[in-house]
Amino acid sequence: MSHAASHYQRIACLSTEAVETLYALGAEDVIAGISGFTVRPPRAREEKTKISGFSSSSLERILAVQPDLVIGFCDMQADICRDLVKAGVEVHQFNQRTVEGILRMIGVLAALVQREEAGRELIASLRVDIAAARARAAAWTRKPVIYFEEWNDPLMSGIGWAAELIGIAGGADAFPELSAQPGAKERIIADPQEVVRRAPDIIIATWCGKKFQPAQLTARPGWDAIPAVRNDMLFEIKSPDILSPGPAAITQGLRQISDIIAQWQENQKERQA
Repeated sequence: MSHAASHYQRIACLSTEAVETLYALGAEDVIAGISGFTVRPPRAREEKTKISGFSSSSLERILAVQPDLVIGFCDMQADICRDLVKAGVEVHQFNQRTVEGILRMIGVLAALVQREEAGRELIASLRVDIAAARARAAAWTRKPVIYFEEWNDPLMSGIGWAAELIGIAGGADAFPELSAQPGAKERIIADPQEVVRRAPDIIIATWCGKKFQPAQLTARPGWDAIPAVRNDMLFEIKSPDILSPGPAAITQGLRQISDIIAQWQENQKERQA
């Protein structure tokens, strides 16, 4: 039985969370090309043609896989998506910045490939993960202040959903006025001393695509006064676990933040004992 006319058959994914989600929905057959940054699931890298970087994409490489739909994400991919539209290709440009936005993205992708039931199941299981993190946090009386560093040069605070996940897990984002900004440039912390002034209890670093160097962070002038530095509460979460606004941000990122806060709560108890 052919589904040829009923839904998209050759989807080119310029963002990693679209790949992750389509595999999770059991719709990997329709993926014609993937982002070179894809790590989830690992087999996607072996099975699928890599067609793009993140902000750098060649029109020819994308058109070569003959997509009937291209899925992009955010303003960084706006130019290539505009060029694809001009080339006559259908494009769906996601721009989710919140946890609800991630769940909505999953529902929309499920509808595009007629996997609505699988979509509902995936969303429901992610809502269970979110509820579990909230329930765990409800038992704690103090919310640690958490500085989420997305880049080290210049310093950049965390994107919207990362800050929201910190709140769900029982923490307080150190830079709430920055996490509300969609663009990376708007999340730059011009004065590193501002982090010292906000005295975070925990620092989580995700240096987008490069390894976190704790010694580089602790050597910054004045940072030895920060509670997180004094108490050795410095942690890394790998970018694919938190910076792609798809299921992994919840199944991996939220779980790791929750575990980090649990560790801090334990240390607090010991210090007070």
